[in-house]
Amino acid sequence: MQRFSAFALIRQALNGQKGWDRQWRDPEPKPAYDAIIVGGGAHGLGTAYYLAREHGIRNVAVLEKGWIGGGNTGRNTTIIRSNYLFDESAALYDHALKLWERMSQDLNYNVMFSQRGVLMLAHNVHDEQVFKRHVHSNRLNGVDNEWLSAAEAKAFCPPLNIAPGMRYPVLGAALQRRAGTARHDAVAWGYARAADALGVDIIQNCEVTGIDRDAAGKVTGVQTSRGAIRTNRLGIVAAGNTSVLMAMAGQRMPLESYPLQALVSEPVKPIVPCVIMSNTIHAYISQSDKGELVIGAGTDAYISYSQRGAMHISAHTLEAICELFPMFRRMRMLRNWGGIVDVTPDRSPIIAKTEVSGLYVNCGWGTGGFKATPGSAHLFAWTLAKDEPHRINAPFNLGRFQSGRLIDEAAAAAVAH
Repeated sequence: MQRFSAFALIRQALNGQKGWDRQWRDPEPKPAYDAIIVGGGAHGLGTAYYLAREHGIRNVAVLEKGWIGGGNTGRNTTIIRSNYLFDESAALYDHALKLWERMSQDLNYNVMFSQRGVLMLAHNVHDEQVFKRHVHSNRLNGVDNEWLSAAEAKAFCPPLNIAPGMRYPVLGAALQRRAGTARHDAVAWGYARAADALGVDIIQNCEVTGIDRDAAGKVTGVQTSRGAIRTNRLGIVAAGNTSVLMAMAGQRMPLESYPLQALVSEPVKPIVPCVIMSNTIHAYISQSDKGELVIGAGTDAYISYSQRGAMHISAHTLEAICELFPMFRRMRMLRNWGGIVDVTPDRSPIIAKTEVSGLYVNCGWGTGGFKATPGSAHLFAWTLAKDEPHRINAPFNLGRFQSGRLIDEAAAAAVAH
């Protein structure tokens, strides 16, 4: 793998930028693999990378029906944080955050991780009590989080409106300083490049149309738009399309798929120094390196596989943003889009082996998938390689919906579920 460095940039500049290698190969699928990952988003690519790097399983294929990073990985608002309430969630997301902190060095690829902080606003007494509970719980779990008064929140984020008389006044905020953002495309490309260098085949435009099983029910391979491929170890990491794929193996999943919308403004000079989130009014905002205001909304009210959402959701979100930041009222929006999020009954993910031998699933991330990317991939690779969960993802099994040991993080999602 060609390594990136300051010296490499200087050398290529003198060569007219003509000496760069392709970032990854475009191979034809082999007849068989030791493991197949269905889903070419960052979770799937990361899983393949950790299988190869940490477990020595390099005869691996990542199958993507479109292009890598073309699903939710390229359609999210890039927020990263680990200030979840329950012990199990805090362990999972902080595991991911620690991997985020060294990802660029591990991959030799700049994922543009920026620990600018995430500020979560409280608008009423209930919000204040809930966030203070989060702060105390996080501290017990070794996760950084602190409570700010309204004036302290304003000092940390000067554009924030804390004037009296607002429909949703700002009473204070919870701040996680280690949290921030990363470049979603760079994450997918970085994992793809690193996995390819370790021998993983990344096969785009290869849709899975069926899952093959033997007489005992064990997975033996997949049928795809590019032919049959054999494997005895199959991992499904397909976000909103998980239910469709799992049905091919006779598995009914406790998931609902919803459109989730986001939009960006015209670019302006740096004005928003952090990520600001409001659960009560279902809106959050940050600023990209290009200067665009990146705005996220809540999920639409209907179940759908559409990658477009209802206009009234965007309008409601912009009304909220304009109240929190009056100076943005004259900003023009450039584009909006939607992703398909898969939501479980307790709003926590599933990272588990299934009752079908050789079949594993990583799904149910709802609105929290991007922030968990490296942790999710690292733990799912462990589960595939060892045929058992890591202690961190063990609670996030399918059996919890039968036993009642739910991990209800609906209040921690910070958007409407």
